Amino acid sequence: MSFTTKEIEEINIRFADAEPQALLRYLMPLMQGTIALSSSLSIEDQVLADMMLEIDPHVRIFTLDTGRLFPETYRLIDDTNRHYNIKMEVYSPRTDAIEQFVRTYGINPFYEGIDKRRACCQVRKLEPLSRALAGLDAWVCGLRRSQSVTRNDMQMLEWDESHGLLKVNPLIDWTEEMVWQYIKEHKVPYNELHDKGFPSIGCEPCTRAIRRIDDIRAGRWWWENPEHRECGLHRR
Repeated sequence: MSFTTKEIEEINIRFADAEPQALLRYLMPLMQGTIALSSSLSIEDQVLADMMLEIDPHVRIFTLDTGRLFPETYRLIDDTNRHYNIKMEVYSPRTDAIEQFVRTYGINPFYEGIDKRRACCQVRKLEPLSRALAGLDAWVCGLRRSQSVTRNDMQMLEWDESHGLLKVNPLIDWTEEMVWQYIKEHKVPYNELHDKGFPSIGCEPCTRAIRRIDDIRAGRWWWENPEHRECGLHRR
């Protein structure tokens, strides 16, 4: 199922002041089988998993295993599966592509420049994502405007030109405090690294703990300028 530009605008207006669950309850039955949650195991994506599984226990949820994640993140995948009695789909990079990348650039070339870092993200994230999105009409993401300067003009519902499908951002207007309140109230599993100074968690070599006064994504690709700190999954 597809939506016109006008229909997307109308849905954004209709659900502008509604709870995220209202948008999900509207879209999920309409797009059953062609909508999925793309989870990075962030607190936002954990909240969305909880909401979506409440609406449809069989909704598709997938995540990307780059091969460089924290041990705590892998444990969270198991904890989430047990908590909800599900089997989250896990997409990994192609072995031959990783081997070629390492032969060409080395193990940790991403510190040397943005081009090499993006090349790593292409192999470890973007290519697996393209396989995960195959056959979908919409993907649900946990993006929030207040997360980053690269996200402050994103909409609740928008056409994703890069991937050729609808992108759904139900938590776009939520604050971090609202996310944590939901997690505590609903006892949603979350990454233990959040309690150790990691508000945003990605690959282990590219993520570090930050101070409370720092921007929440300051620990991601900290050697780059803030406007460059995206892996390409949400390129606009």
